[in-house]
Amino acid sequence: MNNLDYGIIGNCKSAALISKYGSLDWCCLPNFDSYSVFAKILDEKIGGSFSIEVGDDYTISQKYIHKTNILVTEFSNGTDVFECIDFMPRYKNEDGSFYAPPDVIRYIKLISGTPKFTPHYHPKLEYALGVTEFEVADEYIKSINNEDKYDTLYLYSNFNLQGVHDSQEIELREHGYFVISYHEKILTQSLERCYLKLQRTRVYWLNWSENTTEYKYYNDQILRSALVLKLLSYDKSGAVLAAATTSLPETIGEVRNWDYRFCWIRDASMVIKVVSNLGHKRLAQRFLQFIIDIIPDKDEKIQIMYGINGEKDLTEKTLDHLSGYQNSKPVRIGNAAYHQKQNDIYGILMDVIYQQFAEFECDLDNSEGLWTICKSIVHIVNVNWEKADKGIWEFRTEERHFTFSKLLCWVAIDRAIKIGKLINKPKTNPRWVALRDRIYEDIYENAWNEDIQAYTQSYGTSDLDASTLLMESYGFITANDPRFISTVKATERELCNNGLMYRYKNKDDFGLPSSSFTICSFWFINSLYKIGEKEKSKRLFDQLLSYSNHLGLFSEDIDFDSKRLLGNFPQAYSHLALIETAANFSGGLTKEEEVMDIIHHDQ
Repeated sequence: MNNLDYGIIGNCKSAALISKYGSLDWCCLPNFDSYSVFAKILDEKIGGSFSIEVGDDYTISQKYIHKTNILVTEFSNGTDVFECIDFMPRYKNEDGSFYAPPDVIRYIKLISGTPKFTPHYHPKLEYALGVTEFEVADEYIKSINNEDKYDTLYLYSNFNLQGVHDSQEIELREHGYFVISYHEKILTQSLERCYLKLQRTRVYWLNWSENTTEYKYYNDQILRSALVLKLLSYDKSGAVLAAATTSLPETIGEVRNWDYRFCWIRDASMVIKVVSNLGHKRLAQRFLQFIIDIIPDKDEKIQIMYGINGEKDLTEKTLDHLSGYQNSKPVRIGNAAYHQKQNDIYGILMDVIYQQFAEFECDLDNSEGLWTICKSIVHIVNVNWEKADKGIWEFRTEERHFTFSKLLCWVAIDRAIKIGKLINKPKTNPRWVALRDRIYEDIYENAWNEDIQAYTQSYGTSDLDASTLLMESYGFITANDPRFISTVKATERELCNNGLMYRYKNKDDFGLPSSSFTICSFWFINSLYKIGEKEKSKRLFDQLLSYSNHLGLFSEDIDFDSKRLLGNFPQAYSHLALIETAANFSGGLTKEEEVMDIIHHDQ
């Protein structure tokens, strides 16, 4: 497999990746950040998978059931046809709670003929540390790992369990099922029960999609991206993950391999902002509550990232027994970046809090908690904005005065002033306005490079950085300002490679990047659109969309030459930028508003 040709399924507690050939190659249970039970994506030989193999005369195709996160892989030789319908159950109980067990259900649907397939069920618990043993009982196959720590997994099926364990060929004469569960089931499993869960899960996703704002253009791409973002939200706490995987490399054979199964304040805040505009206010408000819960003390430092349950210690370790994705080592769990100081997170967080106050109703407790966080952030920014930091791209060694970090410090104070006005707390404004003006002047004078006519990556350098393209969208500069137009054009000359963007070209801790950071390409396209180059931006947007995988999913990076997807997958950052860009091409006009506009015009 030369690309990240995977579909994702999930239930807002965990997720699984299914290859375009129907192989379950990645899953952590019971939660996103648990140890893996299938990890073939990180080691072809020992990682563990659950594949469905058919003869060479079969063709295999894959799609999502429309407007859902239910994945259908069809196997057909023209006469004999069946489908493997993969999903993780999620739907509302009668009491309003959600049923979302740590289960993967593979519903085998007979379409025609008598197709044959061979199941290869080989889970490897605990990241394949130690030996996974098997016990075939009357009701289930139990997988057991006793070495690193005790863990178990259960498989239920209406197929012969010993035959499944022995990878015997199955001749399909009726529908069948496999239920992979972290827990031993109390109720007897059956085909009817699986079918009912499938239909209830389908209805849940259809209802969720129905409540998603439709725009004038690109609705299929917007909805698929929105469904990905929903899958990456952790229902228990309200956190939003950066991606569902760990250690998928930014470049094959190199060491830029990170664990992304955590909640970055930067990424998650941007996700919430976009998803809120799509009409999903509950998701936004739950994330804000997550933020309030992890910042209990007024003087406590805000980390750039947290575990999905608010964990603050994300100690990084390597799993040296795994060969890595296409032999790209090391495989990492945990992420040492949680120690880093990145001053941009304050502005991004404040921007989302401002949106909450401006657009949504807040109860008194939440309002007071958020206002306390606002004042704490203003204090932190006042103390720290003149200091160097690691920057948005998490340089692991050198600290600099990064333009984006300064910009977001300005955003933090600007939004705090606006929040104060909204809640009638103007007495803080004179001091805050003076601080905002000082930061603005500092950026205006020191981030601008007169020789190359652009805002640069950091003060006193000529290096360009795609993050400066966000200066307009955050309100620091207008789209028709000559400085912004010049920055966009200079950045294009330096960082654009046939429509795909480098984050930066100056060497970092690991050498010159050789792949494009997907979100930066969307930022660039957005900027072109804003400065009036609409035809060019639309052409580049359509080109970029063509680089998604077969299901419309994006990872973190795209290889400049081969256009293959690289990096952790699917990437929240990439999909939120896709939505934002597509919405801009619609002029922010929703389908409903477009219809009303037509009616008004006809009258």
